[in-house]
Amino acid sequence: MTRGFFLASTALVLVAAPAAAQTRHDSSAPIDFSSDHIELQDRANRVLLTGSVRITQAEMTLTAARMTVTYTGQIEKGSPQVSRLDAAGGVTVSRPDQTARSNYAVYDLNRRVITMVGGVTLRQGANNVSGGRLSINLDTGRATIDGSGVSGGGTSGPGGMQSSGGRVTGRFSVPKRDTAPAGTPAPKQ
Repeated sequence: MTRGFFLASTALVLVAAPAAAQTRHDSSAPIDFSSDHIELQDRANRVLLTGSVRITQAEMTLTAARMTVTYTGQIEKGSPQVSRLDAAGGVTVSRPDQTARSNYAVYDLNRRVITMVGGVTLRQGANNVSGGRLSINLDTGRATIDGSGVSGGGTSGPGGMQSSGGRVTGRFSVPKRDTAPAGTPAPKQ
């Protein structure tokens, strides 16, 4: 069964595949990171990562030029408990079935939601969608894009997608069908 799509006014919701085909993201998995520079701001309970930042959690990867990792004062198994990641500069979130890009992103680990803003593009297979704001619920796999935050000048994204006037735009692929419509002779081979 293919993923279904539902378009409502300026919001596009990518509905998750059936539970058997959709794997839930493990937001309790350890978070591995790498960067060119790290600055510990212990009194503020945060870590600043800069330069080619790469965060990996289970099968999801988040990359950006800069990232602030906020943690609670609680320590479990020798590590602080991360509560939020704020990313800026060429942000990419990659999961096995989709890739999203934006200027900024916030990963709220408590809510298990990633919010991306600024020049957002989402690619899932051959389907491409662009807009101003993307919200990904990691529990349900549901991604919602709306046109908020998109400048009215119009910019071209990957694959020629246009973002303008607070609209969501994109292109959906259509599967090739083996059967001709009723009353139409089948093509000769």
